[in-house]
Amino acid sequence: MTITNIKVRKLLPEGRLKGIISLTLDDAVAVHDIKVVQGDERLFVAMPSRRDDSGAFRDIIHPISQEARDEIESRILKAYHEAVEASEAGLPS
Repeated sequence: MTITNIKVRKLLPEGRLKGIISLTLDDAVAVHDIKVVQGDERLFVAMPSRRDDSGAFRDIIHPISQEARDEIESRILKAYHEAVEASEAGLPS
C-alpha cells in the first residue's frame, strides 16, 4: 500500500475537530472524511465511521496493522500541520 495523495479538505480552528482529510491509496482508492481531532494529550486521526444500531460508532475503514496505522497517521498529521502553517501565512494549501 502506498499513500499517493493527501488532501486537507477543511481546517477547523475552533473545537476539538481540527480538520477533514481525504487520502488516496495506490492512485486507485480514495478514503474521505478522515478526521484530525484534538485529544486530551495530542492530535490524533479518526477514520470515517458511522453509528450502528446500538448507537456506537464503528469505523467504516481502518488500518489492520500498527505499522500501517502509524504511517497513515504520521503522513496525515504532517499534511495537516503544513496546511495550518500555509493558512496562517496566507498561502494556498
